[in-house]
Amino acid sequence: MEFTAAPDHLTLLAHDLAEAQGAFADASALLPAIAQAAALMEESLLQGGALLICGNGGSAADAQHFAAELTGRFERERPGKRAIALHADTSALTAIGNDYGFEQVFARQVEALGRPGDCLIAISTSGNSPNVCRAVEEAHKGGLQTIGLLGRDGGALASMCHAAVTVPHERTARIQEVHGFIIHCWCALLDR
Repeated sequence: MEFTAAPDHLTLLAHDLAEAQGAFADASALLPAIAQAAALMEESLLQGGALLICGNGGSAADAQHFAAELTGRFERERPGKRAIALHADTSALTAIGNDYGFEQVFARQVEALGRPGDCLIAISTSGNSPNVCRAVEEAHKGGLQTIGLLGRDGGALASMCHAAVTVPHERTARIQEVHGFIIHCWCALLDR
């Protein structure tokens, strides 16, 4: 049986492709910020620090993807790098959420696990996720460097982080697609 896509499906797909191409074209302006953030991460790792990464939903998936590429490998063989996706410990996440509230799930882990010289990568497509904002606040108290991987106008996190990479798009899907590209850029730079 042969299937033919409906014309309205093709129109929608063409629109989404054009929108994604535009978002990636706009990403060329982000290259200096991407490089600055990578330099902060590299400095932390070279000094024996760890990267703590947090986000919600799709951003949590990006955090876990990034941590996996670093602890495993990206494109070349190299020693594993210290990286932790904070949401991946579901027992800690649910215990902290239950005992302290969901806004504290990352901050409490940053307090417990973070050390001066470590780096927190805060991922949020809105830049306003309360639990991610609290994690950045806690990171500052603990002497960690902070990097925001953000969207839209960067929200509250843009001014809270030492370095911010903000994808200036309104659609979450397009922001997350560019975030994936940025994460791969960081992996390539940290693979060196």
